[in-house]
Amino acid sequence: MSSPDLPSTMRAMLLTGQGGRDKLVLDPAYPRPEPGPDEVLIQDGACGVNNTDIWLREGAYGSPDNPEAVASFSDSPLLFPMIQGADIAGRVVAVGPGGDVGRIGQRVMVDFGIYSGPGQDIPSHDYIGSARPGGFADYVCVPAENAHVVESSLSDAELATFCCAYTTAEHLLRRARVAQGDRVLISGASGGVGSAAIQLCRARGALPYGIVGSGKVAAVLEVGAKACVERGSEPLLDPIAQAVGGADIDAVIDTVAGPLLPILLEALRTGGRYATCGAVGGAMVTLDVRRIYLKNLEMHGASQGSRRDFAQVRDYVLSGAIRPLLAKTFACLMDLLENW
Repeated sequence: MSSPDLPSTMRAMLLTGQGGRDKLVLDPAYPRPEPGPDEVLIQDGACGVNNTDIWLREGAYGSPDNPEAVASFSDSPLLFPMIQGADIAGRVVAVGPGGDVGRIGQRVMVDFGIYSGPGQDIPSHDYIGSARPGGFADYVCVPAENAHVVESSLSDAELATFCCAYTTAEHLLRRARVAQGDRVLISGASGGVGSAAIQLCRARGALPYGIVGSGKVAAVLEVGAKACVERGSEPLLDPIAQAVGGADIDAVIDTVAGPLLPILLEALRTGGRYATCGAVGGAMVTLDVRRIYLKNLEMHGASQGSRRDFAQVRDYVLSGAIRPLLAKTFACLMDLLENW
């Protein structure tokens, strides 16, 4: 049920097609959505911006038969105009027909996953901000189960830093079975997923080591990395070995891929685990497959996460085991358009 006090329209940043920033158009009077059965309406307090939002806009996911093809995240076609925005924090202001009116007023953090079944460990196959409207608007409807109640001193903007990056990182660590005492090498450690993986390693008692770009070592050490290696320190295997003191590397969390991939596999101990969620360094790679089977390596792809992964991140947030890394805020949607 909706409150009669709610406006019938809202501001919304519309993606009108895949391409550059010119495909984003601010509509100051877009129809406000109405929550359906098993849904809640959230007034956005803040919504994060992710690399996933940019790649979706650019259509940078490729296709099985053409890596350069303009394609969306999933097999489902995008319906334009659409509203992006996956990292949502705000308050419930209405519920759908038959919904629990006691939820109105709750402060929530949204699990962005869209799931194909009820299980806790089913990875999401798409997400809010892609297959259904997201949070780049004043209001957004989400499945009621995706709106998790939070009681936290963190601001909405701080809460909106967690979902996409940290849920993905938790999924990577779970797939790679990272546990207390494991040494974990993380590429792209200064990025959203990389820095999340550092904190989540520390939260479970693992030892994270970062690979970063020039000038980013100090910031990543402050996040919690035990040591860092700068890209360009060639041959990279030597400084990696020095960073870990010659000890075994149990797992690699790779957000970069490209030419770095064979080096990361070589850095792993025999029987080590490799997990990747990105290819910002290049999607097409050349490697010696013999190194995979001769070293008995495990390789995992991990995209987004499961209900369990999000719930674990939420619990870490509420316990203070991980902290927000808020780089910048935009006062309104127009500021986002001008700076994104």
